[in-house]
Amino acid sequence: MLDQLPKDWTAALAPVLAAPAFRALTQFVDAERSEHTVFPPAASVFAAFRETPLARVRVVVLGQDPYHDDGQAHGLAFSVPEGIRVPPSLRNIYKELASDLQVPIPASGNLTAWARQGVLLLNTVLTVRAHSPASHAGHGWEAFTDQVVKLLVARPVPVVFVLWGASAQRKLSWIASPHAIICSAHPSPLSASRGFLGSRPFSAINRALTQFGSPAIEWSPGPRI
Repeated sequence: MLDQLPKDWTAALAPVLAAPAFRALTQFVDAERSEHTVFPPAASVFAAFRETPLARVRVVVLGQDPYHDDGQAHGLAFSVPEGIRVPPSLRNIYKELASDLQVPIPASGNLTAWARQGVLLLNTVLTVRAHSPASHAGHGWEAFTDQVVKLLVARPVPVVFVLWGASAQRKLSWIASPHAIICSAHPSPLSASRGFLGSRPFSAINRALTQFGSPAIEWSPGPRI
């Protein structure tokens, strides 16, 4: 699994990757794959890091679990491969994008084009047993992705951190100037109406990037490869 993590990220995260806790995590995931179907496929677990090299990270969007139904998870938070029906949380993200920036709602749920512009679409937990949400929570992924966030916070390059929901917002205390923070409720159907819809995160991200002297993200005409 670790051989799929790009060299730039591997070097930067060397201490956490060498720790016994990460070895235990890889053994757990390997054991799960030997007995169950696990999403995303092993080659896609670190897709977010491949699509967004460390030096190009400008925005971090924190998700939670990968999607747990067949064919959905491909290593980018909130994203699904071409041809897969857009899940409810992503439908709400698209609805808010349309309201915020008047972007037509895309038919595709593939967010690779965002990732390639420097948007790290990072789930807190990077694997899940098929049809069992949160089944890999508490087994070590959180410590790994916490270190990813801390690594980005420690760099002098300003980053926009997008924290949707209580789980992502637990990391608020780590993030300070020169970085920007955008918070709201999670876009899931259970909480989107309680503060996500109407929050206008996409225009806020672009304003922050402009203030940093960085190009805005091209959200329109929607995700494309």
